[in-house]
Amino acid sequence: MDITSKENLYNLVSLFYKKLLADDLLKSFFIKFENPQFLEEHLQTLVKFWSQVLFYTGDYQNNAMQPHFVIHQKTPIKKEHFKQWLFHFNNSVDELFKGDNAHAIKSRAVSIATVMEIKIVEMQKK
Repeated sequence: MDITSKENLYNLVSLFYKKLLADDLLKSFFIKFENPQFLEEHLQTLVKFWSQVLFYTGDYQNNAMQPHFVIHQKTPIKKEHFKQWLFHFNNSVDELFKGDNAHAIKSRAVSIATVMEIKIVEMQKK
C-alpha cells in the first residue's frame, strides 16, 4: 500500500516518533514529546508538513527551519544525528508503505535533511 492520505501520514509520523524516542542518540532532542499532549500536537503539525511536501495541500505555512535552529543553539545537531534521523524515517516508511509516494517522501526527506544540515553549518559560521 502506498501513502495516499493524511491518515497514512499520521501512522507514519507516529511510528517514526516512537523510533526517535527510543533511540539513545536522538531522544534528547525529542524529550518534550514524551508528554502525550505535546506529541499529539506535534504529530498533527507533521501531518500538515508532510501533506504539503507530498500532496501540495497548502496545509503547512510555518517556517520549518526556525524550530530546528533553536534546538541546535541549545544542543548542536550533528551529521550523525541527521543520518540517524533519516535511518529511522526511511525504516518507518518501508515498514508501512510501498509505492511512488513512499519513494517520493523518502527522497524529499533526504533533500530536507541535507538543506537543514547546510543551513545549520552556515548559521555556525556567522
